[in-house]
Amino acid sequence: MRLANHGRHEARYEWREGTAVMIPLAKLVLLTGTLLLTAWLVGLGAYTSAMPQTLQDKTTQTDAIVVLTGGSERLEVGLALLERGLAQQLFLSGVGGEVTLDDLRETALDVPDHLIDRVTLGHAALDTVGNARETADWMKTMGFKSLRLVTAAYHMPRALLELHAAMPEIQIIPNPVFPKTVKQTEWWKWRGTALLMAEEYTKFLVAWLRAKVIRLSKHLPGINSEQNSS
Repeated sequence: MRLANHGRHEARYEWREGTAVMIPLAKLVLLTGTLLLTAWLVGLGAYTSAMPQTLQDKTTQTDAIVVLTGGSERLEVGLALLERGLAQQLFLSGVGGEVTLDDLRETALDVPDHLIDRVTLGHAALDTVGNARETADWMKTMGFKSLRLVTAAYHMPRALLELHAAMPEIQIIPNPVFPKTVKQTEWWKWRGTALLMAEEYTKFLVAWLRAKVIRLSKHLPGINSEQNSS
């Protein structure tokens, strides 16, 4: 009986010892999660505060106007800028693979006949990273050195980050669009806009981290030597 009691005592001791270890670990996980969430919320507030509120530069001429498709009012704004003579060419990045300029003219964008030869469609991009690569390739082909970028204000920080990474030598003038459906000034009061801002900020963080990793990898001798040998 004493041996049996002794065995039960050891089992209780082992259970208590394991619990004592798990409780600090659980607290650490909870604390880490709380800190990360707090940092994310603070960053979200800073991100939304830094978003363009107005169009700052309305007159600077560039070689091209680039519209990142996928949002309301962007195509119309890009065409209006071209008609004002702010650039030589208009590039629409991220147009569906089967869509032609005639299709756009019939359904979404009334391009005047005299501007048809100055509008180019890009079909390769499926996301913002693709927009940046597609635009960089087109700018290089055209020999252009500057562009006016048209996209939604909430998308502009990430778009600039990706385009600068893809073509750091190109001058980029932001030309944000402010869709009526996005309540930018009091975004937290509108569920749809709040979800949009949270998603866009998270995507921006991923893009920022990816850019940092790529930049860091370029300074690592081992990676550089492997890239050069390949």
